Amino acid sequence: MTSPEHRIALVTGATSGIGLAVARLLASQQYRVFIGARTPEAVAATVKDLRGQGGQVAGAPVDVRSDEDVSGFVGAAVDQFGTIDVLVNNAGRSGGGVTADIPTELWLDVIETNLNSVFRVSREVLNAGGMRSKQQGRIINIASTAGKQGVVLGAPYSASKHGVVGFTKALGNELAPTGITVNAVCPGYVETPMAQRVRQGYAGAYDTTEAEVFAKFVAKIPLGRYSTPEEVAGLVGYLASDQAASITSQALNVCGGLGNF
Repeated sequence: MTSPEHRIALVTGATSGIGLAVARLLASQQYRVFIGARTPEAVAATVKDLRGQGGQVAGAPVDVRSDEDVSGFVGAAVDQFGTIDVLVNNAGRSGGGVTADIPTELWLDVIETNLNSVFRVSREVLNAGGMRSKQQGRIINIASTAGKQGVVLGAPYSASKHGVVGFTKALGNELAPTGITVNAVCPGYVETPMAQRVRQGYAGAYDTTEAEVFAKFVAKIPLGRYSTPEEVAGLVGYLASDQAASITSQALNVCGGLGNF
């Protein structure tokens, strides 16, 4: 691949948590980074912040549940910087509850946001984003350790992330002869705004406090703490590099030992 300063990276869900850490890291490594998220104001503020840190960063709002939005988003990235070298599918949402009580609308929205979007954005980047014609590149999907094991009260989320892992393995094998690698990064417990919302949900479900839920979660982690967004971003940065050219169709954990799988 070309040197980092000539590479273009596209990151979805890039205004907070893991996505923001990924965008910041890639920008610091001289990638030209095009970011997206659902809220225009958040995208504008994040672009301003990352540019203030010296990054070549631009962005646009995108609803990854929409074919039309994704097409416009990828087109804007190509217009701004050129064809895409690295795609990080990070956009996602939490969602769950007692499975027998989950509304159809919630189930479908979690699957649409977390799984169908990965297909939708990947397809657009491979075609309109130019990656397919270049026959080189990196697709990195942010999955979860919940994509390798079942999560109590998290059936929609767990099902969606299992789908991301399966999609990653299938597409990685399909594209392997082309020089495009496809991998999934599987965070465990990571301290992000979404993690806080998850703890709130469990506290409500179990009629306990968020502090008690937090302590229960930490007790499961051999390392004894949550991972940081920057630690997850570090693996993404490695998978985007030339040194990771022989790694494809893998689902790699960043979880403090939570999952030995």
